Amino acid sequence: MIDVDTIRAAIPHVVESTALEGFGERRQGKVRDLYLQPGRRLLVASDRLSAFDHVLASIPFKGQVLNQLAAWWFEQTSDLVANHVIAVPDPVVTVGAECEPLPVEIVVRGWITGVTGTSLWTNYEQGRDPYGLSLPPGIVKNSRLPEPVITPTTKGDHGAHDEPLSLAAVADRKLVAPAVWDKACETALALFERGTERAKAAGMILVDTKYEMGLKDGELVLIDEIHTPDSSRYWIKEEADQARAVGLDPEGLDKEYVRRWLRKQGYTGDGTPPALTDDVIVELARRYIGAYEALTGQTFDPAPYPAGDRLQFTLADWRLSA
Repeated sequence: MIDVDTIRAAIPHVVESTALEGFGERRQGKVRDLYLQPGRRLLVASDRLSAFDHVLASIPFKGQVLNQLAAWWFEQTSDLVANHVIAVPDPVVTVGAECEPLPVEIVVRGWITGVTGTSLWTNYEQGRDPYGLSLPPGIVKNSRLPEPVITPTTKGDHGAHDEPLSLAAVADRKLVAPAVWDKACETALALFERGTERAKAAGMILVDTKYEMGLKDGELVLIDEIHTPDSSRYWIKEEADQARAVGLDPEGLDKEYVRRWLRKQGYTGDGTPPALTDDVIVELARRYIGAYEALTGQTFDPAPYPAGDRLQFTLADWRLSA
């Protein structure tokens, strides 16, 4: 893994946003910049970190980790479901086919945990069951569920919060055609099993994750990202076992580390969160890079900063004609 000094030196040069000329209409998501082109999108992964509906900071190399790890996972799961990837012309860029996204995120959980008011553990502990799961009594926090469960949510677009749904509610509201929804759920569970197997081989636990799917020419397609530290909660198994043995919450390789740090500063999710310190930023970068290397078995090779000039060169073949 790259050393801490290299990560710290990169903080002033992170990719906070892009403004590429000649690549189509630009739209900015929480962590990606999207360039719309006929039949496809250029998805540029910035280094922005989003949590509690706020962009908290930019983390060195985060965009590259997410983009390259997602690309690796798309390859590893292409036998289970088609995906939107056309090309990965730069470490922070994926060219994806235009699809009709399903209006529901498919969240799969293999373990029961969480610290927020909407987490599965909090709902279970307080006797709420927004997902219609009917979990048995006596489940202990931070333990494996009897079997993975699907907890769908609506997509909180345009500032709206995600809304938890039961499987039945997706059908009752006619959000997704029944046959498509059945296939999406079946696929999500197969993807989670594949992710769980790989995580175990890497000495990690895939706790939970979300999948986004869409339709292209009537066929189900996996879109967005898959099994990254932004879309998934990972624990290092050895550390998680030690924490659970003494009744502590395991610390993950994902944004949960930042959520816990913010709560230690007294932040509960209301108002503007406190600024992350450089030490927290560096540690989170280490966790992202560590997850990439453990899962892929590859050494992370950081692309040079700043990224602007590089992108104009590496994306030249994807520029729209004048």
